[in-house]
Amino acid sequence: MSNVLHNSVRLECTAQRAFEMFTDNELLESWFPPLAEVEPWVGGKYELFWNPDDKENDSTIGCKVTAIAPDKLLAFDWKGPVMFKDFMNNADPLTHVAVVFADCGEGSEACSEVHVIHSGWRSSPEWQEAKQFFDRAWKEELEALRRVVAAR
Repeated sequence: MSNVLHNSVRLECTAQRAFEMFTDNELLESWFPPLAEVEPWVGGKYELFWNPDDKENDSTIGCKVTAIAPDKLLAFDWKGPVMFKDFMNNADPLTHVAVVFADCGEGSEACSEVHVIHSGWRSSPEWQEAKQFFDRAWKEELEALRRVVAAR
């Protein structure tokens, strides 16, 4: 069993716009967390807050951008929700997410593919439960992203 998750989505927008959906706080908040504090440079914050009133627990607080190539690649550390916090958020290293963006449009049609690769999963049962949770979560969030982009 692979310890890497890979999910993807095709969007009706350019790779540049798809990249902005992950790096612009306001755009990110339109489909993913209620509050985002992203600084799109290596070493910058990649902090997402699902409960802004409890930033310490249901968030990626402390996570950083680890690599960035505008409109092509964004990579960052990742933490788990409260139910996985004890082991995921204290792991060294944390799990890691790389998002790859590519244009796929032909002619005048704007089209891009977004690939989310989430790695760093360990093999114990609780880690595998967290991995399954995130496999479902990434599918749901990428579908939310697709719907938001299609509606714009």
